[in-house]
Amino acid sequence: MTFTLEDYICRLHTGCWYTWTASSSKVYANLALIPQVWNADGTALIDNPHSLPSESDCTAGVAALQTAYDNKAYSRNRAAEYPSMADQLDDIYHNGIDAWKATIKTTKDKYPKP
Repeated sequence: MTFTLEDYICRLHTGCWYTWTASSSKVYANLALIPQVWNADGTALIDNPHSLPSESDCTAGVAALQTAYDNKAYSRNRAAEYPSMADQLDDIYHNGIDAWKATIKTTKDKYPKP
């Protein structure tokens, strides 16, 4: 997965507070504020209280999202490879905790934490 400017912008505030001046090119130069947004309880339009983040903040924000995601690759890989919970419980029942630990350790060793 590769994060984009829009991924970062969507995480800054709730609701629809920004727009693109050219929706086919979602780059910082085309990012704009919507003049009015709905208030917290959704009953009235108010002036948009948000401001655009700087381009450097956006670049850093996208990089931070990507780093956080990339740093959890080991966890996603482990989850995909672990036996199902039912199979793990069956393994414990038939072979004991130590055998189960050995099965799980194989996957943990294959995908170590960074």
